[in-house]
Amino acid sequence: MAEQVQDLAPSTSEARGGSFLFEPVGARRFMTPEKFTDEQRQFFKTGDEFLKAEILPRAEKLEQKDNALLRELIGKAGEVGLLGVDIGEEYGGLALDKVTSMLVAESQAGGYAAWATTMGAQTGIGTLPIVFFGTPAQKAKYLPGFANGTLVAAYALSEAGSGSDALGAKTTARLSDDGKHYLVNGGKMWITNGGFADVYVVFIKAEPGGFTALIVERGTPGFSTGREEHKLGIRGSSTTPLIFEDCKVPASNVLGEIGKGHKIAFNILNVGRLKLAAFAIGGMKSSLRGGVEYALQRKQFGKSIAEFGLIREKIARAAAQTYATESMTYRAAGAIDERVGDMVQAEGRSVSPGQHMAAIEEYAIEASIMKISGSEWMFQVIDEMLQIHGGNGFVTDYPIERAYRDNRVNRIFEGTNEINRLLIPGMIFKRAMKGEMPLLEAVARLDAELSDPRHFPAPVGRLAAERRGAEMAKRQFLFAAKWAATLGPALEERQEVLAALADCAIEIYAMDSILGRTLESTGEIELRDALCRFFCMESRERAFDRARTALCAVLPADEVDAQLEQLALLHRYTPVNIAEVREQIVPAVLEANGYPLGY
Repeated sequence: MAEQVQDLAPSTSEARGGSFLFEPVGARRFMTPEKFTDEQRQFFKTGDEFLKAEILPRAEKLEQKDNALLRELIGKAGEVGLLGVDIGEEYGGLALDKVTSMLVAESQAGGYAAWATTMGAQTGIGTLPIVFFGTPAQKAKYLPGFANGTLVAAYALSEAGSGSDALGAKTTARLSDDGKHYLVNGGKMWITNGGFADVYVVFIKAEPGGFTALIVERGTPGFSTGREEHKLGIRGSSTTPLIFEDCKVPASNVLGEIGKGHKIAFNILNVGRLKLAAFAIGGMKSSLRGGVEYALQRKQFGKSIAEFGLIREKIARAAAQTYATESMTYRAAGAIDERVGDMVQAEGRSVSPGQHMAAIEEYAIEASIMKISGSEWMFQVIDEMLQIHGGNGFVTDYPIERAYRDNRVNRIFEGTNEINRLLIPGMIFKRAMKGEMPLLEAVARLDAELSDPRHFPAPVGRLAAERRGAEMAKRQFLFAAKWAATLGPALEERQEVLAALADCAIEIYAMDSILGRTLESTGEIELRDALCRFFCMESRERAFDRARTALCAVLPADEVDAQLEQLALLHRYTPVNIAEVREQIVPAVLEANGYPLGY
């Protein structure tokens, strides 16, 4: 392979969602925690202090379904400015950037997921539909209360018979003869904050019109909530069904356009997916801290179990996964902020809610990636930290038991991980067909490289093996995607292929993000490089395995061996001494009593 160094100069092309698949590692600078402003760090600190002072001491009481206490705590969160980050100043909010919004979300997830769930519904999916799609009158009526915590918000999309198939909702709303109100009939399921919210964004089938969003207030005649669900986890949050029996909702409470409710539902879910990743970072850090504390004090065979190699490997992997998730999440949030900023600069004025939503939609691929990786890697971290606790992890005396139960739901929230795995390659192919993504051009370049492997990139210098692995993973995705595309329209029904492509894209975004962040960092280089090496040594193998899986699922039998040989040209196993890289991470984690890179 030719000895050439990848250019780390900033890319001059327009930043687009999904561009990480086609650009060299380090080609584009992006937001990282090292670039947080003092104001952003202060918001995180305020949120963290609020959680420790107001929420964690009351966790056991909240577990007993104390909705009155939840209301009180939401009010207190409003008093310290944690609820209005995404709400305009003219409506009592702060109108801050998405990075700050994610930091506030992360700050509320450090040890009690039920509260994070409540906050996510209040500040995210409950509030943002009205922020982005409400009329001036609707915003003036509801947003000030959402910002100060005097009004509680909820979002009602799912139904018992239409969970992932959101557009198959059966709840109907018939317009009255005089056109002044809708009569709503049907029900919704699994509604967070359902038992005590004041305002619900409800998705229905309007007659006439189709899939539409309505704002429904508590106390509306014909509207009621069912009993609290008894859940495996997040027991301290409120989850109820909603019941509509000739519920009379004013026609002025239509949110957005009649028949365009899908635009609201799916765009708001993109934000919810990003925020779930931010909540995951907080959960990962909290669980890692608990695991480290236990490992340091627990003695077996005459010494602390933190001295044992396999325990130290779990700690190192958890820290590396947290570092990767942190890098990915704030990169995506920063990209949205940058796109909004470009719009402001181009137009010389603040952007409209529609433009703001378009900036978020641009990074829908990353949002689905973050939803999957955040929920799954957080659960892996929690699982390993429970394992460190041994039998004690299985009893309620230790917080890790509740964390294990609480976080299982995250693979279901905001669109199941299965649905999101289908969305990722679907969006990539769709954008490529519209000329918005250079997939075909990249495949053509790859074909040329395969004809003469000397053209493959061979980075040298810092983290050379990791950079090469990430570059080759991008090519593995392209190779598998090229063959998957030969299925034509039938690909849509081949979920195993789509899921394998999605997993490959997830690993690529993770490696690209962790490398871009690490190569740009100047402090704590040995620790950051070790976190990056540990993550990438496993990530690049997962990416290769999933690309191979996709190929084997689509290739004709007589092509399999030949094409697997071609794929093998795009992968090089890089030996890594896991004990060596582990020991460049664990001492710093033990010294910090948790994740070693604070804000």
